[in-house]
Amino acid sequence: MSEISRRSAVGLGLGVGLGAAAAGLAGCGADENPARPPAGPGRQPDRGAPKGAKTAPRLIGDGSTAYTGRQPNQPAAPTRLEPGQKPPQFVIFSWDGAGEVGNGLFPRFLELAKNHGAHMTFFLSGVYLLPESKKRLYDPPNNPLGASDIGYLTDAHLKETLRYTREAWLDGHEIGTHFNGHFCAGTGSVANWTPAQWRSEIEQARSFIKTWRTNTGWHGHDPLPFDYDKELVGGRTPCLLGQDNLLPAARELGWRYDASSPGGVQRWPSKRQGLWDLPLQGIPFPGHSFEVLSMDYNILANQSKNSTRAPSYNYDGWRRQASESYMAGFNRAYETNRAPFFIGNHFEEWNGGIYMDAVESALKQVADKKDVRLVSFRQFVDWLDAQDPMVLDRLRSLQVGEAPTGGWARFMSGAAPSPTAGART
Repeated sequence: MSEISRRSAVGLGLGVGLGAAAAGLAGCGADENPARPPAGPGRQPDRGAPKGAKTAPRLIGDGSTAYTGRQPNQPAAPTRLEPGQKPPQFVIFSWDGAGEVGNGLFPRFLELAKNHGAHMTFFLSGVYLLPESKKRLYDPPNNPLGASDIGYLTDAHLKETLRYTREAWLDGHEIGTHFNGHFCAGTGSVANWTPAQWRSEIEQARSFIKTWRTNTGWHGHDPLPFDYDKELVGGRTPCLLGQDNLLPAARELGWRYDASSPGGVQRWPSKRQGLWDLPLQGIPFPGHSFEVLSMDYNILANQSKNSTRAPSYNYDGWRRQASESYMAGFNRAYETNRAPFFIGNHFEEWNGGIYMDAVESALKQVADKKDVRLVSFRQFVDWLDAQDPMVLDRLRSLQVGEAPTGGWARFMSGAAPSPTAGART
């Protein structure tokens, strides 16, 4: 069992359907500058350094991180929607933990993203860059010194995680945070942490990433090519717990969004306590009357009752059901209110890796559709912040599965939204 897999069903979250019964909580969950990903749907010209220009790395602190200039492979600066213009369909794939444990999933999805011009968000757990021999440097709130419900990576896997984190950022992906110890149960659960304790957790997660050279002794390895204090603008909490007390700490640190809210719906987002609230969403679950959260573990929990090694004769049907669920969520937004679609994942091979296959299938199916933009959370909030607030209010007036009456040109022409602004499909 991999380090990332060392979690109890409780630690990953309560996996139930979203419906009349209950709302499900979600799980946790050679260095080079790669070539620029090919153009893809919604991909805009690069706004990084001019072709051929290089910025000499400026080491930060102990050299674990470095300033290397503006992040490459970024979309063009966002512009406001024009009157009558249909909004793009944003799709954000995100990864909790974002550690590589030798199963090849991190590089697999980096390659997939590159092939389809996609950007993603990787929520890196700070303890994944802290060697187990130094685990007592971690002082988790309300838990013993050095404790972690997801364990620590081997040295070999820590090196792989460093390698692919570098590659991810250079490819244009976002490096967010999944914090550290992933505590979801008992008195030490993140659900019980105060804002001050969340601030401590965040500072420790940042510290482990900014001092991995000191903690590992690997001073000859390349730094991570970014200033993490500036890179980090959002995260997702373990098991989607504790957001209310996290937000004050996140706001003080200048974060721009949080992706921790459990059980959101497919509508245009708004802000909570000054941060964009970007929750996992309830989406149709084929064969059931209830909806499921848009995360691999929650689909698993409903299919195999939290078992990650169920009998293999189920796999083909479950893989198909998972893929169809993602596509049902996408199509509902794409064909109606164009609400952004958020999908959460883990680099895991649960039930034969069927959820990785389902996520890959969904990405391939949506990538070539008109108006689709496969972006990171950071890129998405860049776009939100560039819009006219009144236009965003108009978009928020559309309910789940509600298309604008009279079409997008009329709806976006400037008329004020009303409770009956759209027609449900």
